[in-house]
Amino acid sequence: MTVQGTTVIIDLGLERGEPDSYDSPQRSTFPGWFPAAVLAVLVMFTAGAAAAPGKPAFTEVFSLQVGPADAYALTDDGRLLAQTFGSLSAYDLRDGETQWEAGPTAPAFRLRLGSGLILMRPWTVGSRDPGTTAVSLDDGASRWNRSGNVMTLAGSPTLLSVSPVRSFGGANRRVQGPVDAIDPATGRTLWTVNVPSSAVLAALPGVGDEGTRMLLVHDDRTMAVHDLVTGERLVTGSVPAADYDPSNPVVVGGTILLRHPGRPNMEFSAYDPQTLRNLWSAPADGAYEIEVCGILACLTGPDGMRAIEPTTGDVVWARPGWRGIQQFGTKFVAYGSAENTRPLGLIDPDTGELQVDLTGWRPISGTATEDELLVTRASEPGGRTMVAVAQPGETQPRLLGTLPAGTGDCQAATGRLVCRSMYGQLVVWAYGQKG
Repeated sequence: MTVQGTTVIIDLGLERGEPDSYDSPQRSTFPGWFPAAVLAVLVMFTAGAAAAPGKPAFTEVFSLQVGPADAYALTDDGRLLAQTFGSLSAYDLRDGETQWEAGPTAPAFRLRLGSGLILMRPWTVGSRDPGTTAVSLDDGASRWNRSGNVMTLAGSPTLLSVSPVRSFGGANRRVQGPVDAIDPATGRTLWTVNVPSSAVLAALPGVGDEGTRMLLVHDDRTMAVHDLVTGERLVTGSVPAADYDPSNPVVVGGTILLRHPGRPNMEFSAYDPQTLRNLWSAPADGAYEIEVCGILACLTGPDGMRAIEPTTGDVVWARPGWRGIQQFGTKFVAYGSAENTRPLGLIDPDTGELQVDLTGWRPISGTATEDELLVTRASEPGGRTMVAVAQPGETQPRLLGTLPAGTGDCQAATGRLVCRSMYGQLVVWAYGQKG
């Protein structure tokens, strides 16, 4: 079935300074197609196809005609939200049934979700604030429009309106000016925390029954924790001078980790989330960045990666050849490049064990199930796209099948794969036994 008149995603938000949320920073991964050299995989696929002819591995459920920069998003309850040529619609991923269609909307960077709303920030040229428009996720009705970039903090339903700091070199996740908490129903301001100069904003998980809190690391070396219900400042502390950028500090399991100049070289320091007391400090030893590795913190640099216990700084494991790590659903992938463009394998972040070799494959965002990760690669330059499942217990990805040439920019949902085609379509495919 083909549904005319709606969307695709080109996820340009982070590259253009539009963060998805002020949680632990995530890297953007758009490495492009990998080269060929996949004869062994093709032989395995051919043998499997000859031995077990049956229904195709992928069946097209429906498709949408889209523009090259139209945004789309997948919801947890199995819907496709698509903005195409000035209209916004919701579709059931199971059969393509249109659930609602909204009126004309300005093209947006991406479709963010929070507190039952679709948060749309229109494209704009220059430094003018385009504001944020809120649309009901239930029925597509327009709820409110206000200035600022309205965002969410992971683990909290609170909406925050912020003004990202921009510079000649681009934009980042530092904020400046008022940080406003927003009433989801009306868009009105509930409370305000003023940031007179600039600060890094991050989510800070609560302890016990305590909910998520807001962490602000100000450029005057003041670190403050705020309640998200009232905006009240709960505790403050001092930190060493540092660059305070989108990836510094990082919150891992509630512990705050900061990279900063020390004596005589760079150091890492950890801070308690309740008191902001310094827990430990240690030499960086050539590590440049902090990344979340499940319950551990991974410190990366030219000499490789080492995972530490964030509250003590104790090294749990080390891998000389690893330069990056990224989470996909419940799974973690290690990379051999700092730009996360060369996947090495699916790993166990607790032990550093390489579970599935992903050399040459490209992970797909979203989750197939709790136990597997979908990956793709081109069968040959310009050829069909192979799709496989990476699953602990299997040392190599297990091939599912192929998709037409020119298929890319995919996202996975349960039993569905949503990809852009070279013909200006967003295609929803059913796969496996769930289709």
